[in-house]
Amino acid sequence: MRVLVITGMSGSGKSTVVKALEDEGFYCIDNLPVRLFRQFVELIEKSGEQFRGTVLVTDIRGRDLSQGVVETFSDLRTAGHQLDVLFLDTTDEVLIRRFSETRRRHPADEHCTVPEGIRIERERLALLRQHATSIIDTSEFNVHQLRDRVIRLVRGEEGSSRFAVELVSFGFRYGVPLDANLVMDVRFLPNPHFVPELRPHSGLEPQVREFVCKQPATAEFISRFQSLLEFLLPSYRREGKSYLTIAIGCTGGRHRSVALVELLAEWLGSTNSDVRISHRDLEKG
Repeated sequence: MRVLVITGMSGSGKSTVVKALEDEGFYCIDNLPVRLFRQFVELIEKSGEQFRGTVLVTDIRGRDLSQGVVETFSDLRTAGHQLDVLFLDTTDEVLIRRFSETRRRHPADEHCTVPEGIRIERERLALLRQHATSIIDTSEFNVHQLRDRVIRLVRGEEGSSRFAVELVSFGFRYGVPLDANLVMDVRFLPNPHFVPELRPHSGLEPQVREFVCKQPATAEFISRFQSLLEFLLPSYRREGKSYLTIAIGCTGGRHRSVALVELLAEWLGSTNSDVRISHRDLEKG
């Protein structure tokens, strides 16, 4: 059976993910203690009901988060189940804003402030985050974007043997994507922002892309980075990893990082990889 464990920070979008997976044909149960995972999966197996898989949600509301987590995950995999752990994370600033908007108390402790509750929650969830097979930073997602991301992740793992590479451009001024496996800083390249005729345009447009690509340092960077990826991608696949998120960052996430993500996507498309592109901060700068 396919088993998805959904966990993560309160306010990070777990309810949205559960609804999306229910629509995909998964049987979902919320707030199940970790110690009951194995028994519940066995009950679903014996029921004879046909589901695409089982989704188990556990978070700060459960008081046994650190008790037997590793053993439970190992037992499920040993029993032959395909287990994936999806951890939803969000920056503290976004979480504080979301709690303020909903006027909810933090579930970690009804007597603590929201920032203190977030700190406690991160400590209690540290072991689950460490054993996650996928981490999604939902800070910049609306509910529709989060739903699409999770569905693509689930369908991609089931439906394709091709290695999935997510290329994300971003601006360092807005923070590094939390779900990135590799982060490259390209602020060493000349910045089109300081060229008056290029400033209004983005790295999606030919004049900006030409400016970035004609820099001598760009050719050297692309050559060296491609060599690194030629080594890394097969290595990750041998270790059983099905996806890789690569974040390319410049100052504002509008010019250099966008142009280089587009350039790298063309090359990765020829390596039998399933390439996806996201320009996180394109409309901000």
